[in-house]
Amino acid sequence: MHQDWPAKDSPTKDSPAEGLLTIGAFAARARLSAKALRLYDRLGLLTPAYVDEVSGYRYYRPDQVERARTVALLRQLDMPLARIAEVVEAGGVEGAERLAAYWADAEARFASQRTLAEYLRGRLSGRSSEMYGKFVVETVDVPEQVVLTETRHTLADELPAWIGASLGRLEEGAAACGGVSGAPFVVYHAEVSQESDGPAESCVPVADEAAARVWAAGVGRGWETGVRVEPARRLAYTRITKAQVAHPQILAAFEAVEAWIGERGLSYDGPCREVYFADWDAAGPEDAVCDVAFPVR
Repeated sequence: MHQDWPAKDSPTKDSPAEGLLTIGAFAARARLSAKALRLYDRLGLLTPAYVDEVSGYRYYRPDQVERARTVALLRQLDMPLARIAEVVEAGGVEGAERLAAYWADAEARFASQRTLAEYLRGRLSGRSSEMYGKFVVETVDVPEQVVLTETRHTLADELPAWIGASLGRLEEGAAACGGVSGAPFVVYHAEVSQESDGPAESCVPVADEAAARVWAAGVGRGWETGVRVEPARRLAYTRITKAQVAHPQILAAFEAVEAWIGERGLSYDGPCREVYFADWDAAGPEDAVCDVAFPVR
């Protein structure tokens, strides 16, 4: 049976703490330790109803027990403290909806990590060649193109949203430049991961170079936009589905192309890229949407 703290910690008659629970009594009801309650106070998740200025003792209202238990349970979900505060402050249906949104994000992250773990098991166990075997690598000659560009330093978790937004902005700009004249693509000038931020460059080919330069000058540098001529290139590429664009499947696709290039003794002729030739929103998980490619010579 839980015991309260000593009597000297109990509120006396006519004290501001009368009717409140000592931290010991409150901890017993909430089934938490006094240490945990002090931590929640320090983090701003559960503030005592009253703190004695002389003794420093903390006192709580009985109706704070449910909040204390909720905070403790949410921490077991590895929920960030800021999100915990949002959930408990909202409470009720809104709090439940915020929790559901957090858990949906967490499950998506766990699914991605599960796929990554399987991918790494394949690499560590020497089954890389088996993974690469499902990708068919070919070459294609791409003519010189005038492209509208937007460049940004971005980490991997920010990349998908930025690609969609930047290509959308550039395609809107292409309307004033004779229209889109080829498949949009993203060039990776350096590694993009959780530790490295590129930069990456979104590119949309357009038909009218003069109009493109006028457009770029008018837009300014707010989005690091520009226009350039992409030289004619030979690309070694493999075609992947919408599902395979997700990390880490796309890593295996890039590595398959790299392995193919190495086996044939070819040289790299520029940074790697993703070429998007299909309507992303209309495509299903198994529809081909993207080529992952390296310029070669």
